[in-house]
Amino acid sequence: MSRPFLSKDPGLRPRRPVMALVLANTMLSTVPGISGAGPTPEKTLLTPVLDAELVTTGAITSVPARPNTPTGCPTPATITRSMVELTGLSPVFINAGLVHTPTVPCLDVYGSAGGDPRKGDAVPQAALLFKRGETVGRLLAQYSDLLVLGECVPGGTTTALCVLRALGYDASVSSAFVENPLALKDAVCRDTLARIRKAGESEPLGILRAAGDPMMPVAAGIASAYTGDILLAGGTQMLAVAATLKELGRRVPHLATTVYIRDDPSAGFSRSVADIGTTAYYVDPDFAGLGHAGLARYCTGEVKEGTGAGGALMLAYLMGHEPEAITQKVSDFVRKYV
Repeated sequence: MSRPFLSKDPGLRPRRPVMALVLANTMLSTVPGISGAGPTPEKTLLTPVLDAELVTTGAITSVPARPNTPTGCPTPATITRSMVELTGLSPVFINAGLVHTPTVPCLDVYGSAGGDPRKGDAVPQAALLFKRGETVGRLLAQYSDLLVLGECVPGGTTTALCVLRALGYDASVSSAFVENPLALKDAVCRDTLARIRKAGESEPLGILRAAGDPMMPVAAGIASAYTGDILLAGGTQMLAVAATLKELGRRVPHLATTVYIRDDPSAGFSRSVADIGTTAYYVDPDFAGLGHAGLARYCTGEVKEGTGAGGALMLAYLMGHEPEAITQKVSDFVRKYV
């Protein structure tokens, strides 16, 4: 018997779904060894712009680049783009705070890239960005009945670790690397938490200001104000958003991600989902069975998730596309870049 494509069907059958992706940078992605979301630490700052370009147009055109990791693993943005082609949906991008100007149309909340939380407040405008996120959430609610909300933030699993632990959760996080650089992330987190404790900061938005990245207050604001059904599309970074919403006393959305996040022993994802008190839906696209060596690397722990990929796969399913058609579309799309 084959494994189910979706761990559990939430019963949602949207008439007017929308997918939105929040783009941001944290300067932590430039710390050597923290992020695998780019060919070099410095180039991780460009990744959200290139991912948005790929998801929107089907190709990276602003720089000479292929949407594969150095090992030939297709990036999550290729998966999201394949679902854009299958479903006909055009995602909404929200610029929460980027170093580089986007090359595709975005909603802009006029944030700045996140700083290094070891050295000072990472997101000084966190409270303002939350309010601007609420404005975006109300806007999206006028045009849709289901919001699948994802993100692209290189280095964001490290800021997620800092935020989750600062909020009181005994959490770990995943990584785009096969070998999760836990010692490096823990060291960053220890220094960050020491600074937060010294400042006596305990309020949720204050913790985002001190230790988060710009995506988090914007996504939390959007989720807080959106009135329809909502799924947070992502892994441990979206756990930090869910935990923030819980501590704010707001609705805590369910999450949609891949089995590759759930099955990462270094992440403890399912335990953290339970600790926060929400539900996660896991998509299993069976990348090992598609005959593509790069996609098969997801099954051995590389990349795992990102740019809303798991949520995009789940949304295609909720819109009535068969699992076989979904996985075939991913396979057909990534083969353009072999």
